Amino acid sequence: MWIDFVTNHPILSAMLQFAVLGTLGEIVGATVKSRKFKMFPIGILVGKMVIWAILAVMIKYAFTGFGGFVDALTAHHMLPDWGHPFFISAFMNVLFGPVMILTHRILDNVLEKNPGNWAGIKGALLTLLWFWIPAHTITFMLPTIWRITLAACWSVVLGGIMGFFKRKK
Repeated sequence: MWIDFVTNHPILSAMLQFAVLGTLGEIVGATVKSRKFKMFPIGILVGKMVIWAILAVMIKYAFTGFGGFVDALTAHHMLPDWGHPFFISAFMNVLFGPVMILTHRILDNVLEKNPGNWAGIKGALLTLLWFWIPAHTITFMLPTIWRITLAACWSVVLGGIMGFFKRKK
């Protein structure tokens, strides 16, 4: 049933997965940072879910597009046949990742009515190198049907890691 839903509704399923798991990652991060359960007010919670749903559309298209990009480069002998998952992850995170992170921050700033909040953006961009490239390399080893699900789960993992780093400061 789930596989049928993801297969027949790839954008909607990506939106739902990221709306739930991306937002959960933010809750986990805030909870780890504060060392007590943290829930956002309902308006902010719904807003964050909408933001994650928007980002999911971008992510789904990037996953498909960068897979095709690497396939084309490999077919034209511009990349080796080995390392396909790594190359998709590396190109996607280097070329698309900054756009996604900046879009996420802009949308969060609109939601929170704080247009000048660029605190921590350097750290967020650095996650592309130390977290997202390795995480998405694993993600792109999976069959296509499971990639968005794992990517959304990685959002929860990164939320916890970032909450821990923020707590240490």
